[in-house]
Amino acid sequence: MDCLFCKIASGEIPSKKIYEDDLVYVFEDIAPTAPIHYLLIPKEHIVSAAHINESNSKVIAHIFEVIAKLSVEKGMKDGFRIVNNCGESGGQTVMHLHFHLLSGRQLTWPAG
Repeated sequence: MDCLFCKIASGEIPSKKIYEDDLVYVFEDIAPTAPIHYLLIPKEHIVSAAHINESNSKVIAHIFEVIAKLSVEKGMKDGFRIVNNCGESGGQTVMHLHFHLLSGRQLTWPAG
């Protein structure tokens, strides 16, 4: 499979790893828009949020558990934002489900 995020999760493409377990890989975004800007991806290739189903939804719950853990470990006590873009028209540029975790500054809506 020629998927950028699958290659990052497998170590084929280097990244600045923040967290990893058997289901999830977390790394720093290469073009951060906040002082803390992590990408959380399932190791299993899921194309987008539109492809979440009964057989893979447990990994999504686990990703949110990891977000809660990281928010404490990384000192996001003032808050954070979780962003998911779904499909090309929704702004998704890598067709592997991922969540952006942003923190470290006052975030505005909807611009960023």
